[in-house]
Amino acid sequence: MAGLATSFGSGAMTNSINEIPNAKAMFVIGSNATEAHPVIGTKMKQALAKGAKLIVADPRRIDLAERADVWLRLRPGTDIALVNGIINIILAKGWENRSFIEERTEGFDKLKEAVQKYTPDMVSRITGVPAEQLEEAARIYATTERAQIFYTLGITEHTYGTDNVMSLANLAMVTGNIGKESSGVNPLRGQNNVQGACDMGALPNVYPGYQQVANPEVRAKFEAAWGVPLDPNPGFMIPDMFEAAVKKNLRALYVMGEDPVLTDADANHVRKGLKSLDFLVVQEIFLSETALLADVVLPGASYAEKTGTFTNTERRVQMVNQAIKPLGNARTDGEILCELANRMGYPFPYSSSAEVMQEIARLAPQFAGITHARLGTQGLQWPVPSAEHPGTKFLHEGKFSRGKGLFVPIENQLPGEEPDAEYPFLLNTGRKLSHYNVFTQSSKGLVEHSPDELAEINPNDAKRLAIYDGEVVKVSSRRGELETKVKLTQRVPEGMLFMTFHYMKSPANVLTNGVYDKVTKTYEYKVCGVKISKLNK
Repeated sequence: MAGLATSFGSGAMTNSINEIPNAKAMFVIGSNATEAHPVIGTKMKQALAKGAKLIVADPRRIDLAERADVWLRLRPGTDIALVNGIINIILAKGWENRSFIEERTEGFDKLKEAVQKYTPDMVSRITGVPAEQLEEAARIYATTERAQIFYTLGITEHTYGTDNVMSLANLAMVTGNIGKESSGVNPLRGQNNVQGACDMGALPNVYPGYQQVANPEVRAKFEAAWGVPLDPNPGFMIPDMFEAAVKKNLRALYVMGEDPVLTDADANHVRKGLKSLDFLVVQEIFLSETALLADVVLPGASYAEKTGTFTNTERRVQMVNQAIKPLGNARTDGEILCELANRMGYPFPYSSSAEVMQEIARLAPQFAGITHARLGTQGLQWPVPSAEHPGTKFLHEGKFSRGKGLFVPIENQLPGEEPDAEYPFLLNTGRKLSHYNVFTQSSKGLVEHSPDELAEINPNDAKRLAIYDGEVVKVSSRRGELETKVKLTQRVPEGMLFMTFHYMKSPANVLTNGVYDKVTKTYEYKVCGVKISKLNK
C-alpha cells in the first residue's frame, strides 16, 4: 500500500479480477497464485488458454512456473536488481512508452540514470537469472499492449518491501501498462477483508478512507463527527507494539480476529510481549494460540452469523448477509464493540451495520455513494463518489490519483539476514492450498488431507545431510527451533528450505527474523538463515 501510494497516489489493486482472462501478458512475481489466491490463479490459467504470455519470477518451481513462457528463478531477496535490470533492457532497446512517460509521469530522468548500471551481466550475477531470460522477459512485458503485474507477500515481506513495490510501479509506468483495462500493478490481498480493514482505518496513521491522522482539517472533521478530541500522533505499528509491551510502554492490547503468536515473525519475542502486558483481550471465533494467553476472550461471530460488508482484493465492497443466529454466547463484532463503548461511557447508537455504512459514506469520499441497498449481489468497486456512480473498474485512467505518476529510483539492497557458515540454509515461508492460513487445524477433513508440515528441501541437500523423505528433523535459527517432517523435491533450489506457517506443532515463525521494512514495518518473513539437524531418536 505504501509503495503504490507514493508512486500512484493510491495503494490498492489497480485492476479487476475479471480483466485477467483478457490480458495479453502477465508478470507474476513473489506470488504463488494458484495456491495462495486460487480464484485469481484460475483466471490466470484462463488467460493462458486464450494465448497470453506468462513471466514468473520465483525461486521455487511453483505451478505457474511450470506454465510460464519465461521462469526467472532468482535468488531470494534480489527483486530490485531483477526489476531494474528489466527496465535497463527496455530502455536500451527503445521499448519504453515515451508519450506516456512525458505526459503522465515525473522523475523519469533520475530513474533512467539509476538503472544504467543494472546491465544484464550485472543483474545476472546478482540474481542468478541468465541474461537471455532477462531480455526475453523484458521483451514480452514491454512490447505487449496490455500487460499486468501481480505480486504479493514474496515482494512485500522484506526489509525493503516498500522499495520492491515502487520498483514494480516504475516498470509499469516505463511501459505505460497502467490506467487501462487488463494492465496495472495488482497486489493480491491475503485475506478476504484485508483491503476492507485498511480502508476503514485499521492502520496507525489514517482514519477511514486513508485520511491522514496528522492532517488538522481531516482531524477536525472526525472530531466534529464523533464529538471527541483526537490524538494527532500516529499509533504503534505491529512490531512496535510488542517492543513497547516488553518495555511497559504499552500496557493493554485488544486483539480481534488475529493470531500473532502463530502469524508474526520471531514468535518467541511476540509471546514475551503479550505476556508482559497488564491486560490482554482477544475477540475470536476459535481459542487461538493468542487467545490462550488472554485475560478475557470475547466470543465473536463467524461470517455466517452476521450482516455487513467485506471488501476484497479488487476494491469490491460486497454484502455478507446473516444466515444463522450466533451460536452459544457468541455475538457479532459490532454488537460487542457497541456494548463495550456504551459501558465505557461513550454511546455507540448503531442499531445495524447499515447505519455504520451510512456514517462511512458521510465521512470517507471514496465510499460516498455506497449503501447496503446499492450493493445488491455484485457489490461496488470503490471509489464510488456519488449515489449515481457505478463504481470504478480500474484506477488511474487519464491521470493518477496523485496527479502525475512518480518514478522513484531504487537501489538493490540485501536482506536483514542471509545464510552463513553457522546457519547455511535460507528459510523461505508461504502458504499451501490445503490449509491456506492458520487455524484450519479445526477442520477434520483438512487435517486428514494434510496432517503435517512437510518442509521442502532439495534432494541434493538431503543427500549431503543423510536425510530421507518424510524424516523428522530439527530446524534452528538464531531465534528458536522446531521439529518438522521434510519432503524431498526439486521445487526448491539447493540451499533453501521452504515451510508454511499453518501448523502449531511446527510453528515456522519461531524461526523467522523480526527485522522489518523501514516504512511499513512489515516483517521479513521470506529470508533468514537456518540450520537443519538430524534428531537423535
